[in-house]
Amino acid sequence: MTPDSPSLPKAFAAIDAANGLDPKRVDVDGVPRPANLIYGLRMSEELARFAPDASDALQIAARGQHIERWIIPRDQYPMDRQGYHRWRIALRDHHAARLSAILTDLSFDPATIARVVSIVRKERLKDDPEVQTLEDVICIVFLKYEVATFATKYEKDDPRLADILAKTWRKMSERGHQAALAIPPEPSVVALLHKGLERMKPAHS
Repeated sequence: MTPDSPSLPKAFAAIDAANGLDPKRVDVDGVPRPANLIYGLRMSEELARFAPDASDALQIAARGQHIERWIIPRDQYPMDRQGYHRWRIALRDHHAARLSAILTDLSFDPATIARVVSIVRKERLKDDPEVQTLEDVICIVFLKYEVATFATKYEKDDPRLADILAKTWRKMSERGHQAALAIPPEPSVVALLHKGLERMKPAHS
């Protein structure tokens, strides 16, 4: 950004204000806090650790990539694979539109706004280093803060959980893998991950 460009703190404050309205709460050191607000703060924290030289656009995308996620509940769509994908697309479009509106109101330049939208929409994943970095940080936050609660939705031996962990792992770069292993995940999570990766191997003819 140029010296006259809006500051990152203003963008973060606007995103945090929106996410602070999340009715869902998570416990942080014994205090219930808005879930989406905490998620955004954790994304920024892990991005700073993983990519300390991240661009302004990537920092904004990370802070707001789940902005107002509760606005579009999962049960608005059929509870099948097609419905899940429709829900995810609707969320992606909402996140991109809200960030674009916020940054426009703050007088960010069109190029920065377009870049934030591109990153949040995960365009050219695997080909765009910043999009891959965002994906790595998303997975790191999931493995560090969310996987234990997420796992309670499944029976202990449900193969779907192992498959989800394997798919998460395969979205990450090698550098992302190293960062995730440094957390480190619980041994039970690692065991499930290995099961999922084994299941995803092509069968030998």
